[in-house]
Amino acid sequence: MTNSAMTNSAMTSSALTGAPDSAKDSAKASVMTAATASTVPSERSLLIVEDDKSFLQRLARAMETRGFIVSTAESVADGLLQVEKAAPAFAVVDMRLGDGNGLDVISAMKKRRPEARAIILTGYGNIATAVNAVKLGAVDYLAKPVDADDVAAALLALDNRKIEPPQNPMSADRVRWEHIQRIYELCGRNVSETARRLNMHRRTLQRILAKRAPK
Repeated sequence: MTNSAMTNSAMTSSALTGAPDSAKDSAKASVMTAATASTVPSERSLLIVEDDKSFLQRLARAMETRGFIVSTAESVADGLLQVEKAAPAFAVVDMRLGDGNGLDVISAMKKRRPEARAIILTGYGNIATAVNAVKLGAVDYLAKPVDADDVAAALLALDNRKIEPPQNPMSADRVRWEHIQRIYELCGRNVSETARRLNMHRRTLQRILAKRAPK
């Protein structure tokens, strides 16, 4: 073997066994990216199942502007019909719907299209159940209220890749305000009923409702 060949052989051996950690990590990341990229469908059909009509419409419009082809359903039954008709590549499903559990929709979708990716939306107090939903097939769960950018990031995130935190997340005051507004709308804008369900004093609730939304 010539000196040149020996040198090249030694360099190859060094590259395989003695490369710096940063180079190894970079190579590993490239392999992982290539391996997991195929888990994100190239098609952008999206089913949103949500019984809060105003939120459903807002999210649908926002996801359309992000390149998704959106269909919607307001119940488990309607969601199941749409999955049976044409299982989407992606889904965003509320955990608790008026006629049942959103997990039924995800389960049906995964049976018809195993590579499909679904996000569970959960209200307050449902986090533990949502974690279980991830184990049953959902790729992630998000607590309401949610931002369309967060939904898109979760749907398109590669496996094993941590989702970056939002640059400008809602403040705690805004999250609280959004939650109160949602319950208020679900109660038919009935102040007394909303206060009872939120375990708040009626006058305290009235003061909150009279104020502008916090930033």
